[in-house]
Amino acid sequence: MKIQWKKCILCLAVPLAAGGLSALLIRDGMETFQSLNKPVLSPPGWLFPVVWSILYLLMGIASYLVLTSEKTSRRSALIVYGIQLVFNFFWPILFFNLGYYLLSFIWLVILWGLILVTILLFFRISRLAGYLMLPYLLWVSFAGYLNLSIYLLN
Repeated sequence: MKIQWKKCILCLAVPLAAGGLSALLIRDGMETFQSLNKPVLSPPGWLFPVVWSILYLLMGIASYLVLTSEKTSRRSALIVYGIQLVFNFFWPILFFNLGYYLLSFIWLVILWGLILVTILLFFRISRLAGYLMLPYLLWVSFAGYLNLSIYLLN
């Protein structure tokens, strides 16, 4: 399969840009976050941007595989992918900037469901695309634990 570079770069840029813009918007909220009581399994702060960057790259590759497939179901799969990306964009704003920890958790549960649906739709089109999305689902599951724990501890 020949790589379609313009599409590939676009597919990589979309999640990275969404994540980057979201991170830029929550900078001020990080100070408040540092002062919160956190659960035992909270990772160090430097790990979050590293993990998210990797996840956004995996998401971009997965969306590229779906976009360039010949399957007619790719349109609906990419629509759900886009919706989950919007939910992903707004979660840190709800959590870090607004401090709506319970609403953020509910939002994250919806995001988790959207990611699962995206994975299932991607699997039908490209097994590799589905597999590339699994680390994202696992990390959001862990984020759910952190989010709920922070709500309960604070």
